[in-house]
Amino acid sequence: MKGRIESGQLCTVIPIDVSEIQVNDIVLCKVHGNEYLHLVKAISGSRFQIGNNRGRINGWIGPNAIYGKCVRIEN
Repeated sequence: MKGRIESGQLCTVIPIDVSEIQVNDIVLCKVHGNEYLHLVKAISGSRFQIGNNRGRINGWIGPNAIYGKCVRIEN
């Protein structure tokens, strides 16, 4: 299975209110001090489960760890 975003692709990320985030959105988030684009897999209250497009679940993060939503991916 291919990733939704391949290495080197230009992405546009916009600030977003976390209340607008939905499952399957791609978000820019901070995990262990690093910033990544991750797929939102589930939402439970104010927590977001993040993972990748290959089936891996990375864990849960809070709303303060999310910086924005990916709205465009250049080819």
